[in-house]
Amino acid sequence: MRVLVVEDEPLLAAAIAEWLRDEAHAVDVAGDGGAALERLSVNAYDVLVLDRDIPVVHGDEVCRQLVASGSATRVLMLTAAAAVTDRVEGLGLGADDYLTKPFAFAELGARVLALGRRSRPADPPVLRRAGVTLDPARHEVFRDGRYVPLSKKEFAVLVELLRADGATVSAEQLLEKAWDEHVDPFTGAVRLTILKLRRKLGEPGLVETVTGVGYRIP
Repeated sequence: MRVLVVEDEPLLAAAIAEWLRDEAHAVDVAGDGGAALERLSVNAYDVLVLDRDIPVVHGDEVCRQLVASGSATRVLMLTAAAAVTDRVEGLGLGADDYLTKPFAFAELGARVLALGRRSRPADPPVLRRAGVTLDPARHEVFRDGRYVPLSKKEFAVLVELLRADGATVSAEQLLEKAWDEHVDPFTGAVRLTILKLRRKLGEPGLVETVTGVGYRIP
């Protein structure tokens, strides 16, 4: 999934981003509300991890503007305020979930995954197609019962191909979901990742190239 982390404490922001990237998400980071709104206007994020007390534009206003825009992005609001009234207020602004600091990174990751499922048509807990079984929560992939070790990017690309349910996914769509904003749009990263994924999944080949369109698992 594509995730935007908005946190003005650099060390915490870096730690959250690293944890989510380890779970095969593409993560961008913003240090204030103005930068967050700029990125939200350009990129389609599945989940926004939003610290409530941020400079330039307050987190409450970021949440209000995002909800008013009709975006499908789900909002996980972070705050040091643990009172029930604060949680109720945050959810009333349109946030989908609320997590108080300090928090366990494992819980944050689980909440991001759950919100990501709600940002699109519901996925089954385990994705299956053409003999491939992928468990997003456990980060495990099997083909015909054989465990397939994948890198983070290979895993993220396979998730998108399985979610497409036989439809073709363009290289641009894969870049949007599996890589962050720093990727070169003219890079060969998608082609190389698909090549490695094919090798690891083994024979007979599963991932088809649709010339001029993209890739699919029929």
